[in-house]
Amino acid sequence: MSDQREVLVGETADGTELTLPVIELLTGRGFATGKSGSGKSNTASVIAEELLEAGFPLLIVDTDGEYYGLKEEYEMLHAGADEECDVQIGPEHAEQMATLALEENVPIILDVSGYLEEDAADELLREVARQLFVKEKKLKKPFLLVVEEVHEYIPEGGGVGETGNLLIKIGKRGRKHGLGILGISQRPADVKKDFITQANWLVWHRLTWDNDTKVVGRIIDTEYKERVSELDDGQAFVQTDWTETDVRKVQFRRKRTFDAGATPGLEEFERPDLKSVSDTLVDDLQEISERERREADRVNELEAELEKRDQRIATLESELESARDISTAAQQLADAVAGVETTQTQLPGNDEERRRLHEEVVDLEAELEDREERIERLGEKLADRTDERDRLRERVAELENPEAGREISYTEFGDEEGEESEASRDGGDVDIEALFDEERVADRLERACDRSLCSLEAGEEILETLVREGPLKTEALASRVGRSTIAVQSLVSELRTRSVLERTADGAYGLEDRLRSTAGESPTRAD
Repeated sequence: MSDQREVLVGETADGTELTLPVIELLTGRGFATGKSGSGKSNTASVIAEELLEAGFPLLIVDTDGEYYGLKEEYEMLHAGADEECDVQIGPEHAEQMATLALEENVPIILDVSGYLEEDAADELLREVARQLFVKEKKLKKPFLLVVEEVHEYIPEGGGVGETGNLLIKIGKRGRKHGLGILGISQRPADVKKDFITQANWLVWHRLTWDNDTKVVGRIIDTEYKERVSELDDGQAFVQTDWTETDVRKVQFRRKRTFDAGATPGLEEFERPDLKSVSDTLVDDLQEISERERREADRVNELEAELEKRDQRIATLESELESARDISTAAQQLADAVAGVETTQTQLPGNDEERRRLHEEVVDLEAELEDREERIERLGEKLADRTDERDRLRERVAELENPEAGREISYTEFGDEEGEESEASRDGGDVDIEALFDEERVADRLERACDRSLCSLEAGEEILETLVREGPLKTEALASRVGRSTIAVQSLVSELRTRSVLERTADGAYGLEDRLRSTAGESPTRAD
């Protein structure tokens, strides 16, 4: 696809067709504004339609649930919190969202309208935007991030949070990595001016509020302050850095797909047939959700068990303290009686009374010995409980922070008895055991599996296949191990970030150079 390709979005006041360059739309900094009903969301949908028609994916942050109509003609992943979405997701899916968009070319509608907690929606957008920015630093693939109601994240005169700062960072630095952004808002007066003034293409639909028209006057010219309030639906003043004409009056075309954002009327509402993404893709994303829920349940279970252990430890400590107090009292009484017996002048009564006192001393000494043994047993039990509590706390911390991980030995990849698998022992002319043990690849593989769509068993099989056969493309590797391409792609991407695998010029994946000498040279292939 040529960088000079342009898409048709409407026509100017003199009837000339208005086309916009694809590369500027994908990598530039855009801002579209206009009051409700003026056509700004239609303009965003038209641009999305044209980019999708040209084969370019994008990600739309939908704050009102109005962009799913694009699925009437285009296969897009509709992800969010509602049951109407293709899949329900959370921040834990952020990296997979970015991978699908940038590496698998899957267009995405990130629908944040269904989250009851604003913090949840904010965190999801923040993590997805962060992953897009990080991955684009390596991929440098032209890609557009569309953000509705951008004033909610980068308000003028208000505190800009972590998400807003990240969007501003994308606006300032994303272009050189290929990541563009289009911010959309009803109220330009409420949007941080740094974002607007840095935009290299702007669309001004009808605005009537005085504060908003003043922004138009400052950014364009004072004459447009009045003219912008007279625009019809779908009309806009367009500014672009790549044309000699400063401002053009444009009539944008109506979008072709279903208008999910139209104001409901009295007529019956009929939802159109929508295109769906592959079931495999949705299943892989749902597996992430299930794994997250299982880990959350396990964390809760371990925390409950930890609380019981703490209560039991407190009880044991109380019993131990009581035993010590009784032991001390018994020792004091025994010492007192012994003192009476050894001082004949202080012994009261007759021989019978002295025999009784002597028997009491013997009994107290026996009880003292029993108490000391019980104190020792309680101390040992308390130490065991404390060690067990510490292990539980480490496990809880490990589940809450998968990146921390736990160190494992290569034998954990074997059978239930802890023996190495036959595949591990039968390495042919490659030393897989040396690779895992000396380079700590087993530890990095487990962490990669935790962050991907592959189980540890699948990850082991994938890595051993690459060790034996040499570099393979994702599709060929998926065929070898009997897993979906998306699942395998998620793992090899994680292993690249952990310096286990590298990607060759023809798109195949193989061991990093420094690991080959450990495992032994493998044949080079890229099916």
